[in-house]
Amino acid sequence: MLGKNSAELSALAVDCGLKPFVGRQLADWLYSKRASDWDRMGNISKDSKARLQEKYELGTSAPVGSARSSDGTVKYLFEIESCGFVESVLIPDEDRKTLCVSSQVGCKMGCKFCMTGRQGWHGNLDVADILNQFISIPEAAELTNAVFMGMGEPLDNYEAVSEAINVLTADWGFGWSPKRITLSTIGLLPVLKRFLDGQRCHLAVSLHNPFADERLDFMPVQKAWPLEDIVELIKQYDFSGQRRVSFEYTMFAGWNDDKRHADALIRLLSGLECRVNLIRFHRIPDFPYDCSPAVKMEEFRDRLNKHGIVCTIRASRGEDILAACGMLAGQRSQ
Repeated sequence: MLGKNSAELSALAVDCGLKPFVGRQLADWLYSKRASDWDRMGNISKDSKARLQEKYELGTSAPVGSARSSDGTVKYLFEIESCGFVESVLIPDEDRKTLCVSSQVGCKMGCKFCMTGRQGWHGNLDVADILNQFISIPEAAELTNAVFMGMGEPLDNYEAVSEAINVLTADWGFGWSPKRITLSTIGLLPVLKRFLDGQRCHLAVSLHNPFADERLDFMPVQKAWPLEDIVELIKQYDFSGQRRVSFEYTMFAGWNDDKRHADALIRLLSGLECRVNLIRFHRIPDFPYDCSPAVKMEEFRDRLNKHGIVCTIRASRGEDILAACGMLAGQRSQ
């Protein structure tokens, strides 16, 4: 049942010989109340639940592992029956609790500095797999925001991701404002246009280097969908209102952190209402680069801010449990 919309749940109820309003009750329990088991559904009769259970499962499943960071970040491991394991990360910050959500087991994009990309692609999550990450963790009722920045490239599994966003933002679903959701992508151009036209949530673009040849060394997607084309498309949309666009820029010592890169980034983003988030690189095995020194990151940030591009250094969370950016690998050894 998990992942179906209100109309589909009503049709499902009718299929079991029940009234359509039972479907609306199911939507309320699954999405608004985050019920992960039948026993919590107090206003649905035992007979109705018995009929439903004869044909359908809720589709929820508890995490099979978890790890807690010294900074309060929690990483959860979920088993995906068809293709392996994924991780999602709860990031608490004062009155916010953000869930970093996965959309694929592994990833096809092959970015050299990402642990998820190194393992290759093993399968897509369906809508239920994505929403289960929101519903089956202990903090489900406390979540305030979501970022599709976990394992996988969201636009490479866009049908399921888009349907999940629809459930998150529907009145019959979670009832969230699109402003509470951010989707991160390295830029699959045709699907990116579909997202920009069809959804109102925030966009984050993994940029990491403004020079095409250098970016291609680390990010094979640059060959198919050049960064310049991605930025040109984004500039056709209005980001001066409630929807925001940001660019993620992981800092590597000696590769993308000097004045030349800062100035090229300023030229690339000129005229676009946006933010640049500088991210500390977290070391992974068999990769030759370290994170840029703090002073270099600060100089880079200050240069962008001086030229009118809002730039911040993102606080690193969950590194001690391998939950920081680029470190998710869906390992069962927890």
